Amino acid sequence: MTVRNLARVTVVANMVVVVIGLIVLALLPSAGRPEARVKVKPAPALPGARLPPPVSATAESARKAQANEAGLIPVIMYHRLLPKRIASIDRTPAQVRSELERLAKDNYVPITAAEFVSGTINTPAGTHPVVLTFDDGNPSHFAVDAGGMPKNDTAVGLIYEVAAKHPNFRPVATFWINRNPFGLKDPAQQAQAVKWLLGHGFEVANHTSSHPDLHRLTTKQVKEQIVRQERLLKKLGVPASTTFALPYGSRPKKLTAAHDGEWDGTAYHFDGVFLAGAEPSVSPYAKSFSRYAIPRIQSNGKHGDCRRWCTTYWLDWLDKHPQERYTSDGDPTHVSVPKKLEGKIISSKAKEIIAY
Repeated sequence: MTVRNLARVTVVANMVVVVIGLIVLALLPSAGRPEARVKVKPAPALPGARLPPPVSATAESARKAQANEAGLIPVIMYHRLLPKRIASIDRTPAQVRSELERLAKDNYVPITAAEFVSGTINTPAGTHPVVLTFDDGNPSHFAVDAGGMPKNDTAVGLIYEVAAKHPNFRPVATFWINRNPFGLKDPAQQAQAVKWLLGHGFEVANHTSSHPDLHRLTTKQVKEQIVRQERLLKKLGVPASTTFALPYGSRPKKLTAAHDGEWDGTAYHFDGVFLAGAEPSVSPYAKSFSRYAIPRIQSNGKHGDCRRWCTTYWLDWLDKHPQERYTSDGDPTHVSVPKKLEGKIISSKAKEIIAY
């Protein structure tokens, strides 16, 4: 498959994710479920999320690294982590651990969705950025134990577990949350959890207040859903979101309402809007980058509908087509590409192109 053919599966895949998502929503536990009381202690010592020190790339060093910063970047979408899967988009901790281990061994380095959208991609030469995203703020994504450490088999716990084994595997991810983040209903506990994540380099951002299918709403209702969640995030200490994930990947009838709008005196703007499937994204430096319709890849195997657009398929495909994958030159101030791809890059005052 060529890059030119990648977009062909997006529409079908998003429709599948919408249907699956509606089923999952119906299966979620009721709002009356007792919540765990979590007291977040001061941050323990964990692998750091700092970016590597900058280097100065040259044509020679870019060629040696086989840099291609016009290439494809996997943005991976996760939902619930359960010991026994209920819906097809659920993953077990063992499955997520295995996938993260594969990414680390294949020289992928996590960045946040905000870093990706802004073009702040600073990974070592020869490595490949990957964006780990978790939807809905499920309790399986983040919780801490009595010692203030991320609980085993939560998303954050698994990320740190893999990072401890693989020093280049930067422990960051993006959590797009709704009105009860991580199953917590107490505002103080919500704020503590969010503060912990932000303090460790994770991104926490807007996924609407109640997770509706935005295509079914009026434009005013779409804006209300986004603003209500943005106000909650502000109360929890989150800076204004720069990224937004569409619930079910479903786009509102008025497409611009997904990234710019105002409701009840509060305005919002997102630099990037993410879909729910079904392929790697082009580089944010590429002329073809569509920042308000960024595809993601569902974490899953190769069964059924996932034969062509879930992570196992795409990670295999990128391994077999390394020339199509984003490979870093190690220098965040330059964009390095083979000469034949120079015309695919957006020229920018902040970036200098190295074509080798």
